[in-house]
Amino acid sequence: MHEKDRHRVILSAVQDRSLLTVADLCALTGASEATVRRDINTLDDQKRLRRVRGGAEALAIKPFVGLAGRPFSVNETMNAAEKQAIAAAAVELCEDGEPIIINGGTTTFQMVHPLASRRLQVFTNSFPIAEHLLKNSTNTVMLSGGIIYREQNIILSPFENDVTRNFYAKRMFMGAQGIGPLGLMEQDPLLVQAEQKLIGQAEELIVLVDSSKFKNRSSLVLCALDRIDTIITDDRIDDRTAAMLEAADVTLNVVSSGAANKDVVAS
Repeated sequence: MHEKDRHRVILSAVQDRSLLTVADLCALTGASEATVRRDINTLDDQKRLRRVRGGAEALAIKPFVGLAGRPFSVNETMNAAEKQAIAAAAVELCEDGEPIIINGGTTTFQMVHPLASRRLQVFTNSFPIAEHLLKNSTNTVMLSGGIIYREQNIILSPFENDVTRNFYAKRMFMGAQGIGPLGLMEQDPLLVQAEQKLIGQAEELIVLVDSSKFKNRSSLVLCALDRIDTIITDDRIDDRTAAMLEAADVTLNVVSSGAANKDVVAS
């Protein structure tokens, strides 16, 4: 790669990620460490980036960008009765002493109330879940490390060497942006990356979604249907969707809620 091309690659990468190491830039350009250091010095002299110990950073740091999707506070108000019923059924699957993972989300958050009388080892990336369990239960709680996304009340890490890899879970409980024939779907690449790591640490994957999620679609597939062991949803799920899940050998647990039943009667 010619010098001008390397400079373009380096500047593009630094603008995208704000801070990169020499090793990162060597991998991107295919150049030696000595060559990359010379490139960094040249671009620093030209005031196009800033040389720092072990790498380079952008002159203007990008403003913090949140995750795609609605904030936690908005999702929390939607289909509340269904979420409570689904979460209660999820906790019924747990036995005291088990290690479990609870992924952040408004449906999984509802698990904290029935968990108040239980004693499990809970690994979570959700501040609200961790805080509630610490204050209102005797469950052991472990938090993942990473960046705090305030709107979603979730902690995510793009790094491979975080504490996630050291936790084993009998079951993982998670929600989703949508579910279709291709599997679970999410909107944000960082969410997908972090949640795939969590899924890899659990024997069983249990998905908690109200029936509206079967109509949602997104551009990113988190995992295929055949990776899911159980889906817990409400009784508005249609026969076609139930058949799709059965064909994928997914166990379907359908619960009812007061709100759902009222709507069925009204229709």
